[in-house]
Amino acid sequence: MTRAFLVVMDSVGIGGASDAHAFFNGKTPDTGANTVAHIAQACANGLAEEGRTGPLNVPHLDALGLGAAVGLASRDATPGLGVEPTGLWGCAQEHSLGKDTPSGHWELAGVPVPWEWHYFPDTTPAFPSELTQAVISHAGVSGVLGDCHASGTAIITQFGAEHMQSGKPICYTSADSVFQVAAHEEMFGLTRLLDLCKALAPRLHAMKVGRVIARPFVGTPEEGFTRTINRKDFAIAPPAPILTNWAQDAGRKVYGVGKIGDIFTMQGIDDLRKGSDATLMQHLQDLVRDAEDGSLTFANFVEFDSLFGHRRDISGYARALEWFDTAIGGVLKNLKPEDMLVLSADHGNDPSWVGSDHTREQVPVLIAGRGTGSIGKVNFVDIATSVAHHLNIPAQGPGRSFL
Repeated sequence: MTRAFLVVMDSVGIGGASDAHAFFNGKTPDTGANTVAHIAQACANGLAEEGRTGPLNVPHLDALGLGAAVGLASRDATPGLGVEPTGLWGCAQEHSLGKDTPSGHWELAGVPVPWEWHYFPDTTPAFPSELTQAVISHAGVSGVLGDCHASGTAIITQFGAEHMQSGKPICYTSADSVFQVAAHEEMFGLTRLLDLCKALAPRLHAMKVGRVIARPFVGTPEEGFTRTINRKDFAIAPPAPILTNWAQDAGRKVYGVGKIGDIFTMQGIDDLRKGSDATLMQHLQDLVRDAEDGSLTFANFVEFDSLFGHRRDISGYARALEWFDTAIGGVLKNLKPEDMLVLSADHGNDPSWVGSDHTREQVPVLIAGRGTGSIGKVNFVDIATSVAHHLNIPAQGPGRSFL
């Protein structure tokens, strides 16, 4: 019996989507953004030499069709890429009205977002007074810190010491539809932070804010602060059954790797495995070796996005791509003859672009285990339908199989 592995390379976009002009970083539209091409160009021009050197080196991804997919999506130059693909390849476009993580993942899983998300204004204060008062009431504190748009690492540096002195949680947002609460894991308490975010989530979800995110950190003002791996997202549940539900309803085992459980509120997931990207890669390797016949594994590797895209770190993003390429090579060689592995992404986050937000881009669709050739330009929802087709289970979404 066949198995399927759907792996999201978070933010690895390959060129501006047809509606990129309607999405912005500050006042600059995302037209022309291209995460992979601009990284490859920077590497070839000697502009990404921190911790690595030379042209972008991703031979396994390129052999599956990454360079070809960039060419299909944008025709932008990708120095170092462009071999004749040995996999099935193409590019996909999103149609939901957001370039955020839930929108991309829901649509990859077969369900476009049927509403517009709520975004907080880039002002200080950013949050309505009744929401701030709800935080104060649930947390039992005298006030909050932050109340603004901010980088998660910068804001704990700015307010960490005051937080430890006052006990006030640090509340902030971003260009995404999120409400984030940062607190010291030991001083404030991890359980207390998670309980606070869980209590706030229904109020935020009613506003169509996509996620309430608990952001625990540790450290001291003297030695600095570091976020921990105990982040937890409280997300709105998808409005209809998704790929994981389709598989589970058909009696198949479903594995989530990374933040898949948070994104989908554990819908249709039997077994969740978390950790850093290095740990997640080991989980993926274990599942390729051990997962049952007929199973679905849905994985997300987030550090391209969280550590390098938002921070506009071209060298770091290139290093992450090269690390991933080497690691996925080991996964590919251990696939069974009837397996299918799909590599894709949920949006872009061009580290050469202005601002710090995601970029509205097309994404690669790279498929191992289903022959060679081009699938052309498809939609995000077609990926879910195609995975269902491979697993021989009913697809309940609007997509069409490209297999």
